[in-house]
Amino acid sequence: MAQIELFYLAHSRTGDKGDSQTMSLIPYRAEDYALLERQVTADAVRGHFGKLVRGNVTRYELPNLHAFNFVLEDALQGGVNDSLNLDTHGKTRSAMLLAMPIDVPDDHPALKTKAALGVG
Repeated sequence: MAQIELFYLAHSRTGDKGDSQTMSLIPYRAEDYALLERQVTADAVRGHFGKLVRGNVTRYELPNLHAFNFVLEDALQGGVNDSLNLDTHGKTRSAMLLAMPIDVPDDHPALKTKAALGVG
């Protein structure tokens, strides 16, 4: 097994609803859905964001779309109108999610992409 950042396997978008944040996670390849399903759990995402998320994290599975949606509660320091945070909408948080490391088999195609980019 090898460890690789999630952005080699998927893309993400974020949105905000008050003090809650929504995040999609969509693998580039449908074959990677099961891999992400096993490793990118609500608890794993909660742990990855640490103190930035003070509430619950809920994961919604969308297997027909090969996608996930996460809702991170109490995550935006009060929301757009109340927060002094520079990123009041939390738009940059999708990049933070995609930096999460996960394990892949040693022959996973994403490792070739990483190597071709000259990274690690």
